[in-house]
Amino acid sequence: MDMILNTIHLVQYYVLPFVVVLGIMIFFHELGHFLVAKYFGIKVLKFALGFGPPVVSKTIGETEYSIRYIPLGGFVKMLGEDIEDPDSPPEPRTPEEDARAFDKQHPIKRMAVVVAGPAFNIVLSLLMFCGIYIISGKDVILPEIGQVTDDSPAQRAGFIKGDLVASINGVEIRSWTELKDCVKDKTGMPLSFVVKRDGKFLELTVTPEETIIKNEFGEDIKSSLIGIVASNNQGKIELSPLDAIKEGFSETYRWIEMTILVVVKLFQGVVSIKTLGGPILIGQMTGELAQQNLSYLLPFMAVISINLGILNLFPIPILDGGLIVFLLLELAIGRPLSIKKRELAQKVGLFLLILLMVVVFYNDISRLIR
Repeated sequence: MDMILNTIHLVQYYVLPFVVVLGIMIFFHELGHFLVAKYFGIKVLKFALGFGPPVVSKTIGETEYSIRYIPLGGFVKMLGEDIEDPDSPPEPRTPEEDARAFDKQHPIKRMAVVVAGPAFNIVLSLLMFCGIYIISGKDVILPEIGQVTDDSPAQRAGFIKGDLVASINGVEIRSWTELKDCVKDKTGMPLSFVVKRDGKFLELTVTPEETIIKNEFGEDIKSSLIGIVASNNQGKIELSPLDAIKEGFSETYRWIEMTILVVVKLFQGVVSIKTLGGPILIGQMTGELAQQNLSYLLPFMAVISINLGILNLFPIPILDGGLIVFLLLELAIGRPLSIKKRELAQKVGLFLLILLMVVVFYNDISRLIR
Protein backbone atom coordinates (compact mmCIF):
# COMPACT_ATOMS: atom_id res chain seq x y z
CA MET A 1 0.00 0.00 0.00
CA ASP A 2 2.83 2.38 0.89
CA MET A 3 4.47 1.68 -2.46
CA ILE A 4 1.22 2.56 -4.28
CA LEU A 5 0.85 5.80 -2.31
CA ASN A 6 4.48 6.72 -2.96
CA THR A 7 4.01 6.06 -6.68
CA ILE A 8 0.88 8.23 -6.77
CA HIS A 9 2.75 11.00 -4.91
CA LEU A 10 5.68 10.75 -7.33
CA VAL A 11 3.42 10.98 -10.38
CA GLN A 12 1.25 13.76 -8.95
CA TYR A 13 3.97 16.02 -7.61
CA TYR A 14 6.93 15.34 -9.86
CA VAL A 15 6.07 13.55 -13.11
CA LEU A 16 2.94 15.54 -14.05
CA PRO A 17 4.46 19.02 -13.48
CA PHE A 18 7.55 17.94 -15.43
CA VAL A 19 5.48 16.60 -18.36
CA VAL A 20 3.35 19.78 -18.44
CA VAL A 21 6.37 22.11 -18.29
CA LEU A 22 8.31 20.13 -20.91
CA GLY A 23 5.21 19.87 -23.11
CA ILE A 24 4.72 23.65 -23.14
CA MET A 25 8.35 24.28 -24.10
CA ILE A 26 8.36 21.59 -26.80
CA PHE A 27 5.04 22.84 -28.16
CA PHE A 28 6.43 26.36 -28.62
CA HIS A 29 9.63 25.00 -30.17
CA GLU A 30 7.76 22.91 -32.74
CA LEU A 31 5.21 25.69 -33.27
CA GLY A 32 8.07 27.90 -34.46
CA HIS A 33 9.10 25.35 -37.11
CA PHE A 34 5.45 24.77 -38.06
CA LEU A 35 4.38 28.42 -38.48
CA VAL A 36 7.42 29.49 -40.50
CA ALA A 37 7.12 26.40 -42.72
CA LYS A 38 3.45 27.24 -43.32
CA TYR A 39 4.37 30.86 -44.02
CA PHE A 40 6.71 29.74 -46.83
CA GLY A 41 4.08 27.34 -48.19
CA ILE A 42 5.99 24.19 -47.25
CA LYS A 43 3.77 21.13 -46.86
CA VAL A 44 3.72 19.99 -43.22
CA LEU A 45 2.77 16.33 -42.89
CA LYS A 46 2.87 15.87 -39.09
CA PHE A 47 2.93 17.97 -35.92
CA ALA A 48 3.62 15.74 -32.90
CA LEU A 49 4.24 16.22 -29.21
CA GLY A 50 6.22 13.26 -27.90
CA PHE A 51 7.60 10.18 -29.62
CA GLY A 52 6.38 6.65 -30.20
CA PRO A 53 2.85 5.55 -31.10
CA PRO A 54 0.19 8.27 -30.93
CA VAL A 55 -2.12 8.46 -27.91
CA VAL A 56 -4.47 10.63 -29.89
CA SER A 57 -4.23 12.03 -33.41
CA LYS A 58 -6.36 14.03 -35.80
CA THR A 59 -5.76 15.06 -39.40
CA ILE A 60 -6.80 18.60 -40.25
CA GLY A 61 -6.24 19.59 -43.84
CA GLU A 62 -2.92 18.15 -44.97
CA THR A 63 -1.38 17.86 -41.47
CA GLU A 64 -1.74 15.12 -38.86
CA TYR A 65 -1.65 16.49 -35.29
CA SER A 66 -0.84 14.00 -32.51
CA ILE A 67 0.17 13.53 -28.88
CA ARG A 68 2.40 10.52 -28.35
CA TYR A 69 3.30 8.20 -25.49
CA ILE A 70 6.90 9.29 -24.78
CA PRO A 71 6.74 12.94 -23.65
CA LEU A 72 10.46 13.71 -24.05
CA GLY A 73 10.37 15.62 -27.31
CA GLY A 74 8.34 16.32 -30.38
CA PHE A 75 8.71 16.91 -34.10
CA VAL A 76 7.34 18.62 -37.18
CA LYS A 77 7.54 16.40 -40.28
CA MET A 78 7.71 18.27 -43.59
CA LEU A 79 7.53 16.89 -47.10
CA GLY A 80 11.06 16.31 -48.43
CA GLU A 81 12.73 16.72 -45.06
CA ASP A 82 14.34 13.28 -44.72
CA ILE A 83 17.60 12.21 -46.31
CA GLU A 84 16.62 9.81 -49.05
CA ASP A 85 18.11 6.31 -49.20
CA PRO A 86 20.50 6.26 -52.19
CA ASP A 87 19.63 2.59 -52.80
CA SER A 88 15.89 3.31 -53.04
CA PRO A 89 14.11 5.37 -55.67
CA PRO A 90 12.85 8.75 -54.43
CA GLU A 91 9.22 8.93 -53.36
CA PRO A 92 7.15 10.19 -56.32
CA ARG A 93 5.73 13.69 -55.97
CA THR A 94 3.43 15.75 -58.10
CA PRO A 95 4.91 18.99 -59.52
CA GLU A 96 2.82 20.92 -56.99
CA GLU A 97 4.14 18.83 -54.09
CA ASP A 98 7.69 19.12 -55.38
CA ALA A 99 7.40 22.91 -55.30
CA ARG A 100 6.22 22.73 -51.68
CA ALA A 101 8.83 20.22 -50.45
CA PHE A 102 11.30 21.34 -47.76
CA ASP A 103 14.33 20.14 -49.71
CA LYS A 104 13.33 22.23 -52.75
CA GLN A 105 13.30 25.54 -50.87
CA HIS A 106 16.11 28.08 -50.97
CA PRO A 107 18.65 27.48 -48.16
CA ILE A 108 17.74 30.81 -46.54
CA LYS A 109 14.08 29.74 -46.28
CA ARG A 110 15.06 26.36 -44.85
CA MET A 111 17.37 28.08 -42.39
CA ALA A 112 14.52 30.33 -41.26
CA VAL A 113 12.34 27.28 -40.61
CA VAL A 114 15.11 25.64 -38.57
CA VAL A 115 16.00 28.76 -36.55
CA ALA A 116 12.33 29.41 -35.75
CA GLY A 117 12.20 26.55 -33.22
CA PRO A 118 14.92 27.84 -30.87
CA ALA A 119 13.74 31.41 -31.51
CA PHE A 120 10.25 30.55 -30.28
CA ASN A 121 11.76 29.11 -27.08
CA ILE A 122 13.41 32.50 -26.49
CA VAL A 123 10.13 34.26 -27.28
CA LEU A 124 8.33 32.02 -24.78
CA SER A 125 10.85 32.99 -22.08
CA LEU A 126 10.47 36.67 -22.94
CA LEU A 127 6.66 36.45 -22.70
CA MET A 128 6.94 34.67 -19.34
CA PHE A 129 9.33 37.21 -17.84
CA CYS A 130 7.30 40.17 -19.12
CA GLY A 131 4.08 38.59 -17.86
CA ILE A 132 5.55 37.93 -14.41
CA TYR A 133 6.78 41.51 -14.04
CA ILE A 134 3.54 43.05 -15.34
CA ILE A 135 1.32 40.98 -13.04
CA SER A 136 3.35 40.72 -9.84
CA GLY A 137 6.27 43.13 -10.10
CA LYS A 138 9.86 42.10 -9.44
CA ASP A 139 11.06 40.25 -6.33
CA VAL A 140 14.38 41.66 -5.12
CA ILE A 141 16.80 41.61 -2.21
CA LEU A 142 16.38 44.97 -0.50
CA PRO A 143 19.44 47.31 -0.39
CA GLU A 144 19.60 46.90 3.39
CA ILE A 145 22.94 46.40 5.12
CA GLY A 146 23.15 43.23 7.19
CA GLN A 147 26.80 43.50 8.16
CA VAL A 148 29.66 45.99 7.89
CA THR A 149 33.17 44.54 7.51
CA ASP A 150 35.74 45.66 10.08
CA ASP A 151 38.22 48.30 8.90
CA SER A 152 36.41 48.64 5.56
CA PRO A 153 35.63 51.85 3.64
CA ALA A 154 32.01 51.50 4.74
CA GLN A 155 32.92 51.27 8.43
CA ARG A 156 35.23 54.28 8.17
CA ALA A 157 32.46 56.22 6.39
CA GLY A 158 29.99 55.54 9.22
CA PHE A 159 27.71 52.83 7.78
CA ILE A 160 26.04 50.54 10.33
CA LYS A 161 23.96 47.39 10.26
CA GLY A 162 20.34 48.12 9.32
CA ASP A 163 21.04 51.10 7.06
CA LEU A 164 18.74 51.07 4.02
CA VAL A 165 20.41 52.58 0.94
CA ALA A 166 18.03 54.98 -0.82
CA SER A 167 20.31 56.44 -3.51
CA ILE A 168 23.90 56.60 -4.78
CA ASN A 169 25.11 59.79 -6.48
CA GLY A 170 21.47 60.84 -6.86
CA VAL A 171 20.39 57.58 -8.54
CA GLU A 172 17.53 55.78 -6.76
CA ILE A 173 18.50 52.34 -5.44
CA ARG A 174 15.70 49.77 -5.16
CA SER A 175 17.60 46.49 -4.84
CA TRP A 176 20.91 45.04 -3.72
CA THR A 177 21.73 44.24 -7.35
CA GLU A 178 21.37 47.92 -8.30
CA LEU A 179 23.62 48.83 -5.37
CA LYS A 180 26.33 46.41 -6.50
CA ASP A 181 26.11 47.66 -10.10
CA CYS A 182 26.63 51.25 -8.94
CA VAL A 183 29.72 50.35 -6.91
CA LYS A 184 31.49 47.60 -8.88
CA ASP A 185 33.50 49.80 -11.31
CA LYS A 186 34.09 52.82 -9.05
CA THR A 187 37.46 52.04 -7.44
CA GLY A 188 38.97 55.23 -5.98
CA MET A 189 35.90 57.33 -6.83
CA PRO A 190 34.03 58.95 -3.88
CA LEU A 191 30.35 57.95 -3.89
CA SER A 192 27.57 59.85 -2.16
CA PHE A 193 25.17 57.45 -0.41
CA VAL A 194 21.82 58.46 1.06
CA VAL A 195 20.73 55.91 3.67
CA LYS A 196 17.61 55.62 5.79
CA ARG A 197 18.38 55.06 9.49
CA ASP A 198 15.79 55.15 12.30
CA GLY A 199 13.32 56.93 10.03
CA LYS A 200 15.79 59.65 9.02
CA PHE A 201 17.86 60.11 5.86
CA LEU A 202 21.63 60.55 6.18
CA GLU A 203 24.24 61.31 3.53
CA LEU A 204 27.49 59.36 3.73
CA THR A 205 30.48 59.51 1.39
CA VAL A 206 32.54 56.39 0.77
CA THR A 207 35.35 55.48 -1.66
CA PRO A 208 35.34 51.87 -2.93
CA GLU A 209 38.55 49.86 -2.87
CA GLU A 210 39.66 47.24 -5.39
CA THR A 211 39.40 43.69 -4.04
CA ILE A 212 39.88 40.20 -5.47
CA ILE A 213 36.67 38.18 -5.20
CA LYS A 214 35.27 34.93 -6.60
CA ASN A 215 32.69 35.11 -9.37
CA GLU A 216 29.85 32.60 -9.86
CA PHE A 217 32.29 30.24 -11.62
CA GLY A 218 34.84 30.33 -8.80
CA GLU A 219 37.29 32.49 -10.77
CA ASP A 220 39.29 35.32 -9.16
CA ILE A 221 38.20 38.71 -10.50
CA LYS A 222 38.85 42.31 -9.53
CA SER A 223 35.91 44.27 -8.17
CA SER A 224 35.21 47.50 -6.31
CA LEU A 225 33.82 46.95 -2.81
CA ILE A 226 33.04 49.13 0.20
CA GLY A 227 32.73 46.29 2.76
CA ILE A 228 29.03 45.70 3.30
CA VAL A 229 26.93 42.52 3.22
CA ALA A 230 23.24 42.29 2.35
CA SER A 231 20.67 41.54 5.04
CA ASN A 232 18.92 39.31 2.47
CA ASN A 233 15.52 40.78 3.36
CA GLN A 234 13.15 40.37 0.44
CA GLY A 235 11.05 43.06 -1.19
CA LYS A 236 9.02 43.69 -4.31
CA ILE A 237 9.33 46.44 -6.91
CA GLU A 238 6.11 47.48 -8.63
CA LEU A 239 6.71 48.14 -12.33
CA SER A 240 4.72 50.01 -14.96
CA PRO A 241 3.80 47.92 -18.02
CA LEU A 242 6.57 49.59 -20.05
CA ASP A 243 9.18 49.08 -17.30
CA ALA A 244 8.00 45.48 -16.88
CA ILE A 245 8.55 44.80 -20.59
CA LYS A 246 12.00 46.42 -20.44
CA GLU A 247 12.83 44.29 -17.41
CA GLY A 248 11.56 41.20 -19.26
CA PHE A 249 13.90 41.89 -22.18
CA SER A 250 16.78 42.54 -19.78
CA GLU A 251 16.20 39.32 -17.83
CA THR A 252 15.88 37.28 -21.04
CA TYR A 253 19.13 38.71 -22.36
CA ARG A 254 20.86 38.07 -19.01
CA TRP A 255 19.92 34.38 -19.06
CA ILE A 256 20.89 33.97 -22.73
CA GLU A 257 24.29 35.47 -21.89
CA MET A 258 24.62 33.28 -18.79
CA THR A 259 23.71 30.09 -20.71
CA ILE A 260 26.30 30.80 -23.41
CA LEU A 261 28.89 31.70 -20.77
CA VAL A 262 28.30 28.43 -18.90
CA VAL A 263 28.84 26.48 -22.13
CA VAL A 264 32.09 28.35 -22.79
CA LYS A 265 33.25 27.71 -19.21
CA LEU A 266 32.44 24.00 -19.62
CA PHE A 267 34.76 23.78 -22.64
CA GLN A 268 37.42 25.77 -20.78
CA GLY A 269 37.21 23.34 -17.86
CA VAL A 270 36.21 26.09 -15.40
CA VAL A 271 32.77 24.53 -14.85
CA SER A 272 32.75 20.80 -14.11
CA ILE A 273 30.73 18.49 -16.33
CA LYS A 274 29.45 16.99 -13.07
CA THR A 275 27.28 20.10 -12.62
CA LEU A 276 25.20 19.27 -15.70
CA GLY A 277 21.65 18.08 -15.07
CA GLY A 278 19.13 16.22 -17.18
CA PRO A 279 15.45 15.28 -17.15
CA ILE A 280 15.59 13.78 -13.64
CA LEU A 281 17.02 16.96 -12.10
CA ILE A 282 14.60 19.16 -14.06
CA GLY A 283 11.69 16.96 -13.00
CA GLN A 284 12.78 17.08 -9.37
CA MET A 285 13.14 20.87 -9.38
CA THR A 286 9.87 21.33 -11.28
CA GLY A 287 7.99 19.22 -8.75
CA GLU A 288 9.50 21.00 -5.75
CA LEU A 289 8.74 24.47 -7.16
CA ALA A 290 5.19 23.46 -8.13
CA GLN A 291 4.57 22.28 -4.55
CA GLN A 292 6.02 25.44 -2.99
CA ASN A 293 4.36 28.06 -5.18
CA LEU A 294 3.31 28.04 -8.83
CA SER A 295 4.62 31.60 -9.14
CA TYR A 296 8.14 30.19 -8.58
CA LEU A 297 7.65 27.74 -11.45
CA LEU A 298 7.22 30.31 -14.25
CA PRO A 299 10.69 31.93 -13.94
CA PHE A 300 12.20 28.43 -13.80
CA MET A 301 10.29 27.48 -16.96
CA ALA A 302 11.56 30.64 -18.67
CA VAL A 303 15.18 29.78 -17.82
CA ILE A 304 14.81 26.15 -18.98
CA SER A 305 13.18 27.33 -22.22
CA ILE A 306 16.17 29.60 -22.89
CA ASN A 307 18.50 26.67 -22.23
CA LEU A 308 16.50 24.49 -24.61
CA GLY A 309 16.63 27.15 -27.32
CA ILE A 310 20.36 27.82 -26.98
CA LEU A 311 21.37 24.16 -26.74
CA ASN A 312 19.36 23.34 -29.87
CA LEU A 313 21.57 25.80 -31.75
CA PHE A 314 24.70 23.78 -30.97
CA PRO A 315 26.41 22.82 -34.27
CA ILE A 316 25.75 19.11 -33.68
CA PRO A 317 24.10 17.12 -36.48
CA ILE A 318 20.52 16.00 -35.64
CA LEU A 319 20.10 19.22 -33.63
CA ASP A 320 18.82 22.42 -35.27
CA GLY A 321 22.30 23.92 -35.09
CA GLY A 322 23.75 21.03 -37.08
CA LEU A 323 21.21 21.52 -39.86
CA ILE A 324 22.03 25.23 -39.91
CA VAL A 325 25.70 24.31 -40.47
CA PHE A 326 24.70 22.06 -43.40
CA LEU A 327 22.66 24.89 -44.92
CA LEU A 328 25.49 27.41 -44.49
CA LEU A 329 27.85 24.98 -46.25
CA GLU A 330 25.27 24.57 -49.01
CA LEU A 331 25.16 28.35 -49.45
CA ALA A 332 28.97 28.51 -49.52
CA ILE A 333 29.59 25.72 -52.06
CA GLY A 334 26.40 26.17 -54.07
CA ARG A 335 25.06 22.64 -53.60
CA PRO A 336 23.97 20.33 -50.74
CA LEU A 337 26.48 18.04 -49.07
CA SER A 338 26.38 14.49 -50.33
CA ILE A 339 23.96 12.09 -48.66
CA LYS A 340 26.83 9.94 -47.37
CA LYS A 341 28.51 12.92 -45.69
CA ARG A 342 25.27 14.04 -44.09
CA GLU A 343 24.50 10.52 -42.88
CA LEU A 344 28.00 10.20 -41.38
CA ALA A 345 27.66 13.58 -39.67
CA GLN A 346 24.27 12.59 -38.26
CA LYS A 347 25.70 9.35 -36.86
CA VAL A 348 28.48 11.33 -35.16
CA GLY A 349 25.88 13.80 -33.85
CA LEU A 350 23.72 10.98 -32.52
CA PHE A 351 26.71 9.46 -30.75
CA LEU A 352 27.59 12.81 -29.12
CA LEU A 353 23.99 13.33 -28.04
CA ILE A 354 23.76 9.85 -26.53
CA LEU A 355 27.07 10.45 -24.74
CA LEU A 356 25.72 13.72 -23.33
CA MET A 357 22.53 12.00 -22.16
CA VAL A 358 24.57 9.27 -20.44
CA VAL A 359 26.57 11.93 -18.59
CA VAL A 360 23.53 13.94 -17.42
CA PHE A 361 21.60 10.84 -16.37
CA TYR A 362 24.66 9.62 -14.44
CA ASN A 363 24.90 13.02 -12.74
CA ASP A 364 21.17 13.04 -11.90
CA ILE A 365 21.26 9.51 -10.45
CA SER A 366 24.42 10.30 -8.47
CA ARG A 367 22.68 13.32 -6.92
CA LEU A 368 19.69 11.19 -5.95
CA ILE A 369 21.93 8.56 -4.35
CA ARG A 370 23.84 11.23 -2.41
